[in-house]
Amino acid sequence: MELVPLSFIGWFFALASVLALAAGAVLIMAMHRAGELQRRFLVQSAWNDMALFGIWILGLAGGIGVIQLRPWGRDLLEFFCWTLIALTALSAASRVVALKRQSADQRPSWVAAIAGLLVVLIPIFAICGATIATLRSDTVRQAFSS
Repeated sequence: MELVPLSFIGWFFALASVLALAAGAVLIMAMHRAGELQRRFLVQSAWNDMALFGIWILGLAGGIGVIQLRPWGRDLLEFFCWTLIALTALSAASRVVALKRQSADQRPSWVAAIAGLLVVLIPIFAICGATIATLRSDTVRQAFSS
């Protein structure tokens, strides 16, 4: 039994990846036009940006592969979901560490900071977890093997 319909999974991740890639491209273009300081920051973060674009391209390819019921699409999308979970968890942890380093008068309340992180983490973990469970189900494996 599928937890989430495969067509929804494929279209959701394909569209989310396109939106993430477009937003990243717009942000990079805006920073490039903003000034010399922002351009230097772009040069310093170029490898990180390329890695993020690559990850989102994996999500797009995996979503398209799931829509077309390609066997590689299932594996690629599962890999993308695990990567997204790891990246969001690491990002949240680094934000908590950065918050801890701020002086007490500049720091927002811990409750608000943790709540803000959970608002982002819980939906990502839930959709990725449901996707991974669905992609590993026997009915989905059979659908991809035929």
